Amino acid sequence: MADTTRAAFPKGDRPWSDLEREMRQRTSDDADWRAGRTAIFFFMADQEAYEVGKRAFMAFFSENALGAARAYPGLAAMEREVLDYGLDLLSAPEGGRGVFTTGGTESILLATKAARERHRALKSHNPGAPLNIVMPVTGHPAFDKAAILMDVEVRRAPLDPDRRVNVEALRNLIDENTMMVVASAPCFPHGVIDPIGEVSAVAEAAGVWMHVDACVGGWIAPWFERIGRGTPVFDFRHSGVRSISADLHKFGFAPKPSSTVFFREGEDLDRSTFRLGYWPSGMYTTATMSGSRPGAAVAAAWAVINHLGVEGYTRAARNLSAMVDRYVEGITAIEGLELWAKPDVTIINFGSNAFDIYAVAEQMRAKKWIPGLTSAPRGMHTMLSMQHEPAREQYLADLRESVAAVRAAKSKSDLTATY
Repeated sequence: MADTTRAAFPKGDRPWSDLEREMRQRTSDDADWRAGRTAIFFFMADQEAYEVGKRAFMAFFSENALGAARAYPGLAAMEREVLDYGLDLLSAPEGGRGVFTTGGTESILLATKAARERHRALKSHNPGAPLNIVMPVTGHPAFDKAAILMDVEVRRAPLDPDRRVNVEALRNLIDENTMMVVASAPCFPHGVIDPIGEVSAVAEAAGVWMHVDACVGGWIAPWFERIGRGTPVFDFRHSGVRSISADLHKFGFAPKPSSTVFFREGEDLDRSTFRLGYWPSGMYTTATMSGSRPGAAVAAAWAVINHLGVEGYTRAARNLSAMVDRYVEGITAIEGLELWAKPDVTIINFGSNAFDIYAVAEQMRAKKWIPGLTSAPRGMHTMLSMQHEPAREQYLADLRESVAAVRAAKSKSDLTATY
């Protein structure tokens, strides 16, 4: 039973040594991300890049990015350069613009707002019905958050057997009130990139905004493509793509909270911007929905990108792809396990038609792993990053033991997949 006792406000004057000791004690049973024990939440290229990001973040710990343009021109310049790097990486045309945000959800919210404003400006619609977003069933719940805030309907299209969106089904959901079509690069549950080119053509034909949710893959999938992995093109090279969300604090390897959203045209950035002109303090304008945001995140992202550069991200892509292959080989070598989809980047999703994979997950939890789960189909899910490489042999050994135990006992689990 959860402890419902309310904590009293502290008296204060506790020295750092005492505070640090208690914090270490309180978190002693937390998952060890450094040892690759968590399926998600942390992303690493290498230890040196991690230290660069950490030092840069702490060096700018107190700066507020909200005031960068007025008070911190150096920080504002770093922010502009980070956005330029992303525009370059994602093949944005001249005139493309971007925003540095606090996370993928905010990036998606800004893109959704811009799409709504464009639809209102350029298209008539049935005033008796709400606007709608059309996307795959694997589309991220952040779009549902945006839809709730904007009183917009969400329509979800089914998948093909390869776990990518069925383009014809998606096409059939579009109507005069569709303000945005979404595809993922890759989708979070299964790790595959939707057929972006086909969806782009559908969106263009319908005259509808297309957003690519590349929060996972945006800062790393282009490097997978460049090293010859056959990773599908998902960016502004497809003419129907109007916006892309891409998280720096995932495979950009920058500290949290940092994400980006990019627009094909500058006027679309204007549509996502918040402005209030009748406040007693004067014009209030923010490019993000959040007000104050950490300047430290901006500085750290700039430092990490400049530390890694072309060589570092290419190396990270090679290391990550080789590791993914080794995990896939080890998992599929275990009798009864199979991949639910072939990974396009670093997310692996696997399960079984022979036994209860959730029971396997319970066994892995008992061995101090924190597995991710998917519900459709029932599976285990991991977003691999380089802290998972040293843990690979132990993970696979424990997975083999867990599968054997479940098969022997014919175990069943009542776990529920939760993110």
